[in-house]
Amino acid sequence: MPPPTDLAARLARHGQEHLLRFWDELDAEARARLAAEVASLDLVRLDALINDLVHREEPSTATTGPVRPIEVVRLPRTDAERAARRRAAERGASMLAAGEVAVVIVAGGMGTRLGFEGPKGTYPIGPVSAASLFQIHAEKVAALGRRHGRPLPLYVMTSPDNHAETVAFFDRHDRFGLERVRFFTQGRMPAVDRATGKILLAEKCSPAQSPDGHGGTLRALSAPSAGGGPSCLDEMRAEGVRTLFYFQVDNPLVRIADPVFLGLHRAANADMSFKVIEKLFPEERLGVVVVEVGAPKVIEYSDLPAALAERREPEGGLELWAGSIAVHILEREFVEKLLTNLSLPYHRAIKKVPYIDDQGELVVPAEPNAVKFEQFIFDALPMARSWSIVETDRAKEFEPLKNATGPDSPATVRQRMSDLYAGWLERAGAQVPRRADGTVPFGVEISPLFALDPDELRSKIKPGVEINAPVYLR
Repeated sequence: MPPPTDLAARLARHGQEHLLRFWDELDAEARARLAAEVASLDLVRLDALINDLVHREEPSTATTGPVRPIEVVRLPRTDAERAARRRAAERGASMLAAGEVAVVIVAGGMGTRLGFEGPKGTYPIGPVSAASLFQIHAEKVAALGRRHGRPLPLYVMTSPDNHAETVAFFDRHDRFGLERVRFFTQGRMPAVDRATGKILLAEKCSPAQSPDGHGGTLRALSAPSAGGGPSCLDEMRAEGVRTLFYFQVDNPLVRIADPVFLGLHRAANADMSFKVIEKLFPEERLGVVVVEVGAPKVIEYSDLPAALAERREPEGGLELWAGSIAVHILEREFVEKLLTNLSLPYHRAIKKVPYIDDQGELVVPAEPNAVKFEQFIFDALPMARSWSIVETDRAKEFEPLKNATGPDSPATVRQRMSDLYAGWLERAGAQVPRRADGTVPFGVEISPLFALDPDELRSKIKPGVEINAPVYLR
């Protein structure tokens, strides 16, 4: 039986009719799957992306004009600056108490690079408890709701690959006691052959597709629920949420919905805000927030010319030092504007993608053979009417989990968490042994449900207590 005429004609108009070459071999269920997946593809948009990003070189995302440092609210160094942060914290706390803030976790990845089977958010990272990344983040959200008298809604972005596992994980843990959790799924884009622009087949009945990048979060927030109900953005609007706190699941140190950050964002009347840290060296793999030709912008570390990356201030520090840690605040109305009147650009990523060849055999390429299309959320910054860039302390808020060993691995993350919590205990008057390099020799962990910050811990710890073995306070 030949494929439906309208399906074949649609693919032929866009030069993708090869997707039906195994139609005669498929059973009814596989044919229905292929037809449904093809129907979901935006082939008009894909044509434009193939023309721009496959058939000719991707335009440089580096620099097109003079680049200078962006203005940053630096870590406080004076009494006046500390007082300004206290005022910002009060403003942020009022936003939380008014129910104006929602938390968005980007969690579409799997733990493959960690040698872990399962969604990355389920990875057991607690240095003593082995609590998962999801548990640590969820307990912060719960503790914030308790502190400010208003439960925060949590929105968890999954991917088609890990959605069911993620929802099941939350359900097994009774959603960590949270009252308001909603899961939404990231969009996907086809992967195409690097030489021809033809969509690859992952199976005879399924085009190869991959997540559309963290910038796809915004479109995913606007998609109707699986049952055809309101989108996440519709729900937020109905419930009076004005501000979205956004971060990625792999960083357990994030100060979720930090009142200071929220308050500085609101005081600046900002559409979008970034937290940044000072880059340690020019080659560090962090995008930098800069001003280019009068507009704010993020330049990815891979696109930053060495001459710019190495530029120094007279006192010796890096001139372009403001490294983005993927912690943002966005106004809901700004997101809606982006989705209605503006569009984030797509970037290409050259990757190795397994595919079905003309003989119906699976090919696992040894070299990059495909182009994936991704959007980056930081590309929204130049479209913002106003913004706020806020420095945070790397030791307190940035230690992402990315690799199985070496930097950004479970070992470094657990050590950083233990060192941070040991510092909290010391500020509360406890005695904690330290190695010569300042690190603690055993695991130390404090659940957000026990204390959300050092000040709260101080009210619960007797001064002078000695910590001589692994400890988990919950």
